[in-house]
Amino acid sequence: MSASRRSGTTDELGPDEPEQPDQPDRDGADLLAALLDGMDAALCAFDADGVVTHWNREAERILGWTAAEAVGRHGFAGWAVREADAEEVEGRLMSAMQAPGRQVHEFALLTKDGGRVLVRTQSAAVHGPDGKPAGVYCAFSEVHAQIDLERSIALSEALFEDASWGVVLVDADLRPAVVNAHAARALGIGRTAVLGRPLGELLAQGVEELESALTHVLAEGAPPAPAEIWVSVRTPEGEQRRCWRCGFVRLSSPLAEEPVPLGVGWLFNDVTAGKQAEQEASLLRFRGNQLHRAARAAAECEDPAEAATIHLDFALAGFADHALIDRVAGDGSLADGDSDVPVRLVRVAATPSGAPGPSLLTGQAGLPVRYAEGHPALQCVERVGSVRASVGSVPAERAREWALARQWPSDAVHALCAVLRSRGRTLGAVTFLRGAGRSPFERSDAAYAEDVALRIAAALDLAGALRK
Repeated sequence: MSASRRSGTTDELGPDEPEQPDQPDRDGADLLAALLDGMDAALCAFDADGVVTHWNREAERILGWTAAEAVGRHGFAGWAVREADAEEVEGRLMSAMQAPGRQVHEFALLTKDGGRVLVRTQSAAVHGPDGKPAGVYCAFSEVHAQIDLERSIALSEALFEDASWGVVLVDADLRPAVVNAHAARALGIGRTAVLGRPLGELLAQGVEELESALTHVLAEGAPPAPAEIWVSVRTPEGEQRRCWRCGFVRLSSPLAEEPVPLGVGWLFNDVTAGKQAEQEASLLRFRGNQLHRAARAAAECEDPAEAATIHLDFALAGFADHALIDRVAGDGSLADGDSDVPVRLVRVAATPSGAPGPSLLTGQAGLPVRYAEGHPALQCVERVGSVRASVGSVPAERAREWALARQWPSDAVHALCAVLRSRGRTLGAVTFLRGAGRSPFERSDAAYAEDVALRIAAALDLAGALRK
């Protein structure tokens, strides 16, 4: 309840109370009381003599003194401030009558039960109709509450200026409302250019997953742990694949009686390098395990040629869709000085072209494969090094023709040929093939294929030595 010296305590009109003749004045007093009581800050006012004229509900909550007990007292001495401090406190408050603008002070006030509360005050002069100072109003709040508010504001400003991770406020329509500098750089666009645009215009891929996460946060609240989302960002150099570790918080209005979602706070950090390193390490561990398992299985084979197919089958897992082993026709090997001899290759093993299954030994007839000049397998043998080939972006029918012309399964679009070397001689080539659902072979894939080729070459060399 707020009160003033003019009206005493502010009472509510009952249903049977007769209408007062000064109804306009009473309405004005009721409006003033409602405004004062609705304030979040404690407020009191003094006239020019230092007598308390107003006291709102927040002041009563903080200090415990009601409006009826506070209004009409001269200053704070003896009830809201210790006697020893009263003169200093009153002087600092009343000095606002002669000072321009607002003055900020901190001092301790007494509660009704005898406790002490450190408050921060803002005081300013109240001018009368003649323009002369007629009193002072003082708004105050507990220091810890004020400090919490200042910290919140400082944190908000720091997040949107100096944070080393992206911060985006997304409204209820899933459009960015505020973006910090780090997020703008990550999105590859200016801070103001981002605002109000659909996320689909900012990201090439990953929009559906991100919007789904934002919608979930709006409906259910923040998730218990960060989420890693892969997106593609448009840049002047083209689309770049990035992995963002994202955290989400739902924003609600503190002024509403019931929580009203204002949007979502989206914080993210680019962890692409770390994720790629993890994936590469995991891939290396898997391939190392496959080589180890293949070596143990091949050691149990009586026929070295069968051991070669064992290595081929283990290498296919997660690496390629098809594989072929071609050996040099004739003696089965080429010396390094035989570069002037035309290279002909015989198919000795291949994975089934239809249903999946173990590799099959072929080539008993010794007929050379009809490879055209410049075929990747022939280049591999001639150069004594790995060769990669890909059909590129062409229609499906053109891709099928490309594969069949090279004597490969019709669904092959990417190829990697690794040379078979043993005891200083070239035995042939092993070819790994991928379909359209896989990415092209990379340098790291070539290194793995060469490891497999060494083991296959040793097995084939041993098989040839046993036959002789």
